[in-house]
Amino acid sequence: MTSSSASVADVAASEDATPKAGRDAHATIARAGEASLRDDAEAKSRFLATFSAEEERSIMKKVDQHFFVLIGLMYMIKQIDVNNAANVKVLQVGEPTNIIAELNMTADQYNWVQSIYGIAYILFEAPSNLILKKMSPHAWQARIFLCWGIIVAGHAAVQNRHALYALRFLLGMFEAGMFPGVMAQLSAWYRTDEMGKPVAWFFTIQTFSNIVGSLLCYGISYMNGARGLSAWRWVYLIEGVITIFFAGAVFALLPDYPKSPRSNRWLTEREQEFIEVRLPEHAPMTSDPFFSKKEVIATLKSPLIWSFMLSQMLVNFGNYALTWYLPTIVTNLGFATLPKNQLLNIPPAVAAIIALIFSAWFISKAYIVRPLYIMFILTGMVICFVLFFTISSRVGLYVACILGTMFTQAYFIPFWAWRSATLRGSTGTAFALGLQNAVGQVGTVTAPQLFQQRWAASGYKPSFAIAAGGTVAAFVANLGTWWLTRATERDVRRVRRLIRAARRDGRVFHGPDVAAREDPRLFGRAPKRGGDEDVRVIEV
Repeated sequence: MTSSSASVADVAASEDATPKAGRDAHATIARAGEASLRDDAEAKSRFLATFSAEEERSIMKKVDQHFFVLIGLMYMIKQIDVNNAANVKVLQVGEPTNIIAELNMTADQYNWVQSIYGIAYILFEAPSNLILKKMSPHAWQARIFLCWGIIVAGHAAVQNRHALYALRFLLGMFEAGMFPGVMAQLSAWYRTDEMGKPVAWFFTIQTFSNIVGSLLCYGISYMNGARGLSAWRWVYLIEGVITIFFAGAVFALLPDYPKSPRSNRWLTEREQEFIEVRLPEHAPMTSDPFFSKKEVIATLKSPLIWSFMLSQMLVNFGNYALTWYLPTIVTNLGFATLPKNQLLNIPPAVAAIIALIFSAWFISKAYIVRPLYIMFILTGMVICFVLFFTISSRVGLYVACILGTMFTQAYFIPFWAWRSATLRGSTGTAFALGLQNAVGQVGTVTAPQLFQQRWAASGYKPSFAIAAGGTVAAFVANLGTWWLTRATERDVRRVRRLIRAARRDGRVFHGPDVAAREDPRLFGRAPKRGGDEDVRVIEV
């Protein structure tokens, strides 16, 4: 079915099929006032019916090619620049040129390097994301990379811990907005049921940061003393310069929105219209106003922002506890001498990459709702953290490191896909993701403080016991969030299965889509929408 003149089966929801919660949610979204096919269910259905499944694949393949590798590299470079603080800590450990020894710091004082970075993130994440649409993603993200690259390179010049603390705060301030900015932008290009795919590329490529970062530190460790600089200074200098140059690539290559002028270079007008029309009613649009006060207020009033925020914060608590101390744990196990200890960080990263790829594949099949899959992942996380403080075997602890990294990374694919289903409008999406990710960084601030020097003799077992408790709390928080979104997630699974069925028939799905709503009732059955009994067939 490739032409609008062909007879097609048009599927439309009955008037009673859309719950009041959906209509109320849609009323909180600010639009530019211009007519859109997305606002007319019948016109939207007629337009989508003119596309074949092959055309859809061809259009979305072009979108994938413009986003996947680039955003993955963006996140990888970010993680390298953030996690290098943990890696350089064990460079030349025990020698005068080690960063802790050279800056006359204690291990407890060094923990604040990551915590101060997280504090800046909390303060500047949401404001940065609100500027994204006004400045355009390609220009704003390029500014972010340029500024933080300069700050990373500046780390090579610090002479005391106070200067290091100041630069870590500036690093967090200038990096703020990169991650939620990309997530907000993807919501304008991809449906919630297919969000797992771009998020998987985003996270899978960034997971190589552990491998690339470890290899960089391993190689640069042999530059210790070159031109009078310690190895850790060379790490910051080289990585900072790379980031500065990468800012130019971001400015030149990163798309903006489906109907932005930059999209004219690689999408036809009809293809641009298709990309926006195929999205659910509450998704961001290119023509949306730069800022909407009512969307900000609606976001703050919604229980979902607080529920998702708590879920992310508690998972981050465990995740950053492991990420921050993984190089130290691996070094203390004594399997390899310096600097080969850096190479032992690679197997956990490889396991994480495998888990990320599996997660993207699994949720795309819609076998189960996404929150249920998350419950299995969180169960694995709890088990791994319990192993950290209950076993003493070196091999057992290293296996726990590998499995713990695998589970914590696998969590974020279904989590961010799940979150995208309840985002509304351009401002609402940007603000919700910015605020949620900002407060979620409380886990980044607190996790490094778990590893106090007084617990070193016990292998930091009390530290991991506390982290395990936080992960158990994360399980409960995610369970509560699932309850609040139970109807929406059932709707997403329904639509995903219909999309897969339509593609098998060579068609593009154009029936009742995922509703813009939340489930305000804590008890009782969630409202249903969109079963076979809810639709009527209209012959066009």
